[in-house]
Amino acid sequence: MNSLRTRRSLLAATLLSAALALSACGGGSSTGAQTGGDTSLSDVKSKGELVIATEGTYRPFSFHADGAGELTGFDVEIAKAVAEKLGVKASFQETQFDGIFAGLDAKRFDTIANQISINDERKAKYDFSTPYTISTGVVVTKSDNSSINSFADLKGKTTAQSLTSNFYKMAVDAGANVQAVEGWAQSATLVQQGRVDATVNDKLTYLDYAKTTPDSGLKVAAEAPDKTESAFVFRKGSTELANAVDKALADLQSDGTLAKISDKYFGADVTK
Repeated sequence: MNSLRTRRSLLAATLLSAALALSACGGGSSTGAQTGGDTSLSDVKSKGELVIATEGTYRPFSFHADGAGELTGFDVEIAKAVAEKLGVKASFQETQFDGIFAGLDAKRFDTIANQISINDERKAKYDFSTPYTISTGVVVTKSDNSSINSFADLKGKTTAQSLTSNFYKMAVDAGANVQAVEGWAQSATLVQQGRVDATVNDKLTYLDYAKTTPDSGLKVAAEAPDKTESAFVFRKGSTELANAVDKALADLQSDGTLAKISDKYFGADVTK
């Protein structure tokens, strides 16, 4: 009888221990699910690098010095400064633009730094940092042109535009007659030659051109009121990493680093 009670007591103790072990396991799993969902920042910290997608062919934002030299540019320098603030190495993966978001979705990199503008469609699918570039659309004319001082003044005038750009629509909406071109270089040449009255383009494009071609004979005649903001892009749910990058950008803004990089490439502060 005593032997039977002993065996029953041992069995009960074994079952109780198993139940407690299972309970502890379940509790640990639940806590981990609650606290370990977002590992975006810890993943970057643990591997010691921030993997950044950029085109590498998008001057002055991301390009190779002298055509085949070191990867450099406005976005590249800002990304390096952010990574340094995070205490990790900046590692770049050059990616064609048409595949850059798919690469982010596939976790080939942690973020994108490639003048990605913030819009509602992208915000529905991705997380963004605070903007590090602010720009507008501008009307560029010859320096001695006094007939165009606003977008409204483009009505009946001729502008040179790439037909696939947003600026084509801005010119058409303003009532301009549009002459199709392949890009900024051709537009600028036609304005300089007086073959068109103006071109509508991104202010950053003009500032880069003015920086490298100070005697171009062109000016900004008007600026659109709506601003375009560009930022780092992350997979949805990468809150910890996005917050850390925001903190880094705030520090870089405060200590003058962003303004210094901006002045180097554009001769103006386009980061605020």
